[in-house]
Amino acid sequence: MMLKEPIRVRFAPSPTGPFHIGGARSALFNWLLAKKQGGTLILRIEDTDRERSTKESEENIKEALRWLGMDWDEGIDVGGEYGPYRQTERLEIYRQYTEKLLAEGLAYHCYCTDEELEAERQNQLQRGETPLYSGRCCHLSTAERDAFEQEGRKPTVRFRVPENKQIVFTDLVRGTVSFESNGVGDYVIVKSDGIPVYNYAVVMDDALMQITHVIRAEEHLSNTPRQILLYEALGFPVPAFGHISLILGKDRTKMSKRHGATSVEQYRKLGYLPEALVNFLALLGWAPVGEQEIFSLDELIEQFSIDRVAKNPAVFDVDKLNWINAQYIKKSSPERIAELALPHLIEAGYVKEDELTEEKRAWIVQFVAAIQEHLSYAAQVLEHADIFFHDEFTFENQEAEAVLKEEEIPAVLDKFQERLSALEAVDAAAVQALLKGLVKELKLPGKKVYMPIRIALTGKMHGPELPHFIPVIGKERALRRLSASRSKI
Repeated sequence: MMLKEPIRVRFAPSPTGPFHIGGARSALFNWLLAKKQGGTLILRIEDTDRERSTKESEENIKEALRWLGMDWDEGIDVGGEYGPYRQTERLEIYRQYTEKLLAEGLAYHCYCTDEELEAERQNQLQRGETPLYSGRCCHLSTAERDAFEQEGRKPTVRFRVPENKQIVFTDLVRGTVSFESNGVGDYVIVKSDGIPVYNYAVVMDDALMQITHVIRAEEHLSNTPRQILLYEALGFPVPAFGHISLILGKDRTKMSKRHGATSVEQYRKLGYLPEALVNFLALLGWAPVGEQEIFSLDELIEQFSIDRVAKNPAVFDVDKLNWINAQYIKKSSPERIAELALPHLIEAGYVKEDELTEEKRAWIVQFVAAIQEHLSYAAQVLEHADIFFHDEFTFENQEAEAVLKEEEIPAVLDKFQERLSALEAVDAAAVQALLKGLVKELKLPGKKVYMPIRIALTGKMHGPELPHFIPVIGKERALRRLSASRSKI
């Protein structure tokens, strides 16, 4: 679906903590839409929560977006004609529009205390009513306002919601949606400290930055009627809205820490590839045409369409993410994966940072190449590291040890030791030829040759292919391991 007019979309995160995977998905859908339509993406920071907003979190968001391959055309760090692009730098703009609403009687000062509001709420709940502000301050006299101010009360500003109004809009994802204004109640738009609330600031920002399409998470759907009323009261055109589905864990509950990593930074540190994470996020709530599952960024841009975004919740299946990431790892260079794996090897004590010579780095690349086919993300190198780094081991179970005690196995190990000792160049091709030769010479099934050699060299019944493994540990280490295992049985 090609949308009319040059579209302007925005991603407007709050810098109040780690950059959540759901935020990254929202950013991606906006980015893809802008790229597909030849539009503009604005990055705006909503930092009016002064207690929780931090510069560190803002930098984390920007770094994560860039790591994922998403740029922005306008906004923080880039500039543009509709700035400033941080809400705390726009307070004077908000104040002017608040004065306009107050002057036109579309908003009013509310002097109710938190205790009074909570008491009112509890009374309504006891009567079985939906809690709504009663409007007790909507027609205060000048004398009443003066009396409240003499008490030291600092007012909020409430928007005067029109009565008996049906608020209807066409959601790009959900179709026609309607709300009744009588179920909204007069709501606060400016807090007592003069800071506008989200639902108010976002309207002015989107309108003044000429945002044409607001693509955001489903949890904002209930905010939309309040925002539409403000657009109309302020005389701004209402943008098109599209609310994308929630992200659920595999147990169909809202995604949280109990489902695993929830921030982009966590996945980055675990050694996921950015292009794989983008590929996975795109499929969370968007259905491409056909059965293709692996997409480049260019392919995603070409295929993305807002009318193929689903209403139903998207399930964050980490197994699917791991499968996608594994496909990208297999196509990547061992050097790239080794760089991602290195911090994990250092942290686990397999590698000492001050002993990282060029020769050691080259060996680590060789090690990673041997196990690359078995990795879903770079941190998994730790599951394979012991058999490469440590020559001393025990057999993983009695079954493994029993294999080496079978009648024909000593002859297999004798021949292997003899042939390996004679090899001049121990590379994958030479080891492969050696093993095939043993199978043919001894007239045994492949399993009767490969399995005991693997156990004798690693203590394990399964692992990386021997033609990849043996060249990494080298001939001398392999022969020592072989002798040690034979002495144990």
